[in-house]
Amino acid sequence: MTEASGPRPLYDDIGDSYATTRRPDSRVAAWIHTALGDAHRVLNVGAGAGSYEPTDRQVVAVEPSTVMLAQRPAQAAPAVRAVAAALPFPDGTFDAAMAVLTMHHWPDQRAGVAELRRVASRVVMLTFDTGFVPWIASDYLPAIIGQDQFIFPPIDDAAAWLDADIKVVPVPRDCTDGFMGAYWARPELYLDPHRRAGMSAVRKLDPSVVEEGMEQLKTDLDSGAWDAKWGHLRSLDELDIGYRLLVTR
Repeated sequence: MTEASGPRPLYDDIGDSYATTRRPDSRVAAWIHTALGDAHRVLNVGAGAGSYEPTDRQVVAVEPSTVMLAQRPAQAAPAVRAVAAALPFPDGTFDAAMAVLTMHHWPDQRAGVAELRRVASRVVMLTFDTGFVPWIASDYLPAIIGQDQFIFPPIDDAAAWLDADIKVVPVPRDCTDGFMGAYWARPELYLDPHRRAGMSAVRKLDPSVVEEGMEQLKTDLDSGAWDAKWGHLRSLDELDIGYRLLVTR
């Protein structure tokens, strides 16, 4: 493991429960692994605890947070402590680079994208289209909306930087990965503080704002107001809530 310098990574503060709350979902993994094609040498940037890393390829992980690195399983791919905007590899080292729900944490997103393209001939990136606002944000945590618009670049801009196609990644109703939009049909799960701990957008909010929103959600669930408005979602198997896979052409 090599060292990275610079500001303290966000996930050194908020990533302590990530390995238990953000377990990879097999259906999302299939989208990512299919997009990797026949790539054998794969770089995983913003790798965290190792979610979605393929096990049938030669993988190297990049992650700046020591808290996240400490949660990587013993059998996980070798990890380098570094940041996306300064990858410590020669040009063309990898067949493909993958980046899963991480670009919004990069201080210099365009530089990070340029680095991925420099070290790999193919880039596969899972990100979010901020044109979609999930009900958990619109109805209960509206402070997230402006925050996400600031940290997620417009999806068309990100695709242009990568020269990538945009693919819709629907989220399964029983998604095992507890990212921000995962519980779109299971609202009760947002009331669990442990599950919310794995959502960076929530963790960055004032705790009092989160508590107020969750109290309102509980009230609406108890009264039936949530189901009156959103209950139709419970019968769906999957839903497009804005998650997008960018794959270089």
